[in-house]
Amino acid sequence: MGKVLIIGAGGVGAVVAHKCASVPEVFSEIMLASRTKAKCDKIAAAIGGNRVKTAQVDADNVEETIALIRSFNPELVINVALPYQDLHIMDACLATKTNYLDTANYEPIDVAKFEYSWQWAYQERFKEAGLTAILGCGFDPGVTSVFTAYAAKHYFDEIHTLDIVDCNAGDHGKAFATNFNPEINIREITQNGRYWENGKWIETQPLEIHKPIEYPGIGDRESYLLYHEELESLTKNFPTLKRARFWMTFGQKYISSLTLLQEIGMTSIVPIKYEGKEIVPLQFLKAVLPEPASLGENYHGQTSIGCQIKGIKDGKETSYFIWNNCNHAETFKEIGAQAVSYTTGVPAMVGAMMFLTGKWSGKGVFNVEEFNPDPFLDVLGKYGLPWNEEVGKILPVDR
Repeated sequence: MGKVLIIGAGGVGAVVAHKCASVPEVFSEIMLASRTKAKCDKIAAAIGGNRVKTAQVDADNVEETIALIRSFNPELVINVALPYQDLHIMDACLATKTNYLDTANYEPIDVAKFEYSWQWAYQERFKEAGLTAILGCGFDPGVTSVFTAYAAKHYFDEIHTLDIVDCNAGDHGKAFATNFNPEINIREITQNGRYWENGKWIETQPLEIHKPIEYPGIGDRESYLLYHEELESLTKNFPTLKRARFWMTFGQKYISSLTLLQEIGMTSIVPIKYEGKEIVPLQFLKAVLPEPASLGENYHGQTSIGCQIKGIKDGKETSYFIWNNCNHAETFKEIGAQAVSYTTGVPAMVGAMMFLTGKWSGKGVFNVEEFNPDPFLDVLGKYGLPWNEEVGKILPVDR
């Protein structure tokens, strides 16, 4: 039915490629491209059946990306490369009149700033070109945004509070590692926190606010308030929200290790001189930490990510909790990926499917909560991420 070009061959890219290849009736041709073609070749060989073509591309180079897109002529580019490269790839899509989908918002390489403004600025250009750009179609952002839209559509007349809760209760056996790109992960965690309350953003110190929250099938885990990009789009698209927060779990060992790395300057993004060369400490740290895609083999335990929502239905207050649990060992057994990569890659494939089958459509730049959530959630479980819901109960975040 459709040709897709996947840019990025890390853990998430591998999942997207595997999942697209499993649905040939939708994804008729697939190309996987990365700065390192050997990584693409390894993934393609694991999938087999000559389902995935491979190519080398430097996504920082717009002209090189344009040439690749023109040579393959896909209907959709699925961008699972570095967030620093989002705008370059969007520019290449505009130049080639190709539709676009990503899993994370653009970030400048030289400052830890997480917001959609740079990509929302492409709205008129994509609209005038008759193209669709789908932003943030991973799990969080992505599924959490679809969960919110589904709740607003079916269970509320107004949603008033939203708590996105993200727990990784898995154990990879490493002294210290991150579940996705260390450079991105550590920048995200060490920035100031923010949450939305009564029409304005409240800023907090990094990891300042925390408390135990109970997660289904896992139990209580210490959860830290962070700023996460979907809060920006959700508060915009659901203006009845009076409060919106994002919580993520970290073990004490992780927090202690991260604190030490911060104190000795290893998480800095400010370049320093070393033996006559300029290096960025955080980029050096990334180079010596385990590759996230390598963590899957000995990973056990599960993730639990969901949305806890309160609001009004038929004039009465009500609550709603929707979530997914995903098992690291099971995802590794299926396609050789740990659950954090899997929960990001599967939604990207499902979002691409929604676009190629015409269930999600529109001209311009869209966050996923702006589309109909029903067809997405109808098939999310089929492709590996079943979800659960509870209505009218006391929410774990309030206990």
